[in-house]
Amino acid sequence: MLTRRQALALAGAGFGAGLTGGAGPARAQLPPLRLGLLSFGTVEWELAAIRELGLDAKAGLTIDALKLASNDAARIAFLGDAVDSIVSDLIWAARMRGEGRDIVFLPFSSSEGAVMQAPGSTISTVADLAGKRIGVAGGALDKSWILLQAYARQQAGLDLAKAAMPVFGASPLLSLKLEQGELDAALLYWNFCARLEAKGFKRLIGADEIARSFGAQGPISFVGYVFKRSGAAADERIAAFAGISRQAKLALANQAALWTSLRPLMQAEDEKTFEVLKRIFIAGIPGRPVEAERADAIKLYAMLSQWGGEKLVGKAAALPEGLYWTGP
Repeated sequence: MLTRRQALALAGAGFGAGLTGGAGPARAQLPPLRLGLLSFGTVEWELAAIRELGLDAKAGLTIDALKLASNDAARIAFLGDAVDSIVSDLIWAARMRGEGRDIVFLPFSSSEGAVMQAPGSTISTVADLAGKRIGVAGGALDKSWILLQAYARQQAGLDLAKAAMPVFGASPLLSLKLEQGELDAALLYWNFCARLEAKGFKRLIGADEIARSFGAQGPISFVGYVFKRSGAAADERIAAFAGISRQAKLALANQAALWTSLRPLMQAEDEKTFEVLKRIFIAGIPGRPVEAERADAIKLYAMLSQWGGEKLVGKAAALPEGLYWTGP
C-alpha cells in the first residue's frame, strides 16, 4: 500500500489521477495503440491490470500487444513502425532523439538492477570484487555496468574492467551460474535480483545507490515507454495511455487483490518470490515530478556519456531537450 505521503507525491507528479475514483465514462474511440512487449516482462503485468480494471475501454483506447523475443527485437519493431510504443532504456531513447527522431519517454519504473552474491559470500565492498568472477547482464555498454565501473574508480581507485573478471551474458544464465557457484557475483536486472533475494542471496550494491553517490536526489526511471510523435492524434493517444498507465500503477500499489490475478504472469514459484517481486515493483512506481527526474537524469547521463562515449549515447552527448513526455 502507498502511504499518504507517497500518494501525495504521486499526485504532485501527475500520477494521482484515478487514485480514489474510477476512470470516468467511456470516451470516443482512439486509434489502436500497438504496444511491443517482452513475454513475461513486468510491462505485461501492468497491461493485465489495465485490462482487468477496464481502463483501456473507459479511455476509448484499444491496446494491441505484440509479443517480442528480446529488447533488440523490440527496438527493431519500433524503428520499423511495426509497433507504436515499446518499453526501453532512457539512454537508448535519448540516443534516438539525438539522431533527430521525434520520440518521447514516459517513465515506467525506477526499479534497478544490483550486484548480487551468494548467502555465504565474504564480499563486503565493491573493492572486494577485484580478482572475482562477476557476471554482467546486458553487455559491456550496459548502463549499470558503466555506473559500477565509475563507482569503483571513485570509491576505491579500482579499474573494475581490468581488476575483476567480467563475464557478459543474459540475466537468466548468469543468475543460474551464480546459484551454481561458477560466479562470485553478478550484476543483474531487478526481477532476477528479486528472485535471488527470495532464495537468500545478498545485495552488494544497486544502480540506485550508485546513482545517489553521483548526486542523484531521488530515484530515476531509467526504463520507460517510448512513443513516436506524429501530430495531434498521436499526442491524444499518448495522453490517454499515460493516464491509464498511471491509474493501473496506483491500483497495483493499493489493491492487493489485483495481484492475485497477475500471479500466473509473474512465474513466482513460491510465496516469498511473489512477495519480493511485488514489493520491488511497487517501490519502483515513479512518483517524482518529471522535472526532478529530468534534473537527476541530466547528471547521470553526462557521466554515462563520458564513460561510454559515442558507442553508448551516439551523437547525444547531453540529454536531449523534449525527451520526457509532459503532455500534448
